[in-house]
Amino acid sequence: MTKTLEAYKKGELLLIDKPLKWTSFQVVNKIRWHIRKTFDIKKIKVGHAGTLDPLATGLLIICTGKMTKQIEKFQAQTKGYSGTITLGSSTPSYDLETAIDQQFATHHITKPLILKTVKEFEGEIMQYPPLYSALKKDGKRLYEFARAGKEVSISARQINVYSFKITDIKNLEVDFQIKCSKGTYIRSLAHDFGKALKSGGHLSALRRTSIGDFSVNDAMSIENFIESLKA
Repeated sequence: MTKTLEAYKKGELLLIDKPLKWTSFQVVNKIRWHIRKTFDIKKIKVGHAGTLDPLATGLLIICTGKMTKQIEKFQAQTKGYSGTITLGSSTPSYDLETAIDQQFATHHITKPLILKTVKEFEGEIMQYPPLYSALKKDGKRLYEFARAGKEVSISARQINVYSFKITDIKNLEVDFQIKCSKGTYIRSLAHDFGKALKSGGHLSALRRTSIGDFSVNDAMSIENFIESLKA
């Protein structure tokens, strides 16, 4: 059923499957622009409930109108992801946003060792956020320090990993599924996982599959959302 302008102002919750290389901010801007264009209005509140990195795909909760007041509630819910950690090399951003800068030995890594090491990352753990992140320190984003080549101290934060399962191992590529708390950086987990194996690691693929009870299986593409406005 086609939504009315009143519905978007009152508050709609949209489940969007974010495409690769889009920022979460770009998705919000695109949806806001098309709502404004469709209904010929100057402004409407639109926001997202939890950032996805540009190189990640998957579930993005978009709130419109008065529903934006619920964003923090959705942000606090458990997140589910699937992805791939590539062992034997690391990058400054802990994913493929930056180039590989270090190589490590991998001859000692076996499937039993990988499955054993996973257990170290379940439950309540301390995690350092990536320097290439949007977290703020002294009024600046951490990635601003990183891009300027400046050293900055970052405090570890407690997170909760409810489940961490290895779904496939292909040479140096380790596929996984994870359920974790708000504030968990999967990039940092990939980096730390490599270190725990006395090697290196970086995140080479990531997809958010769920937020609370919301599933990416119920999400629509940006193109489908735009088409729904025309219906």
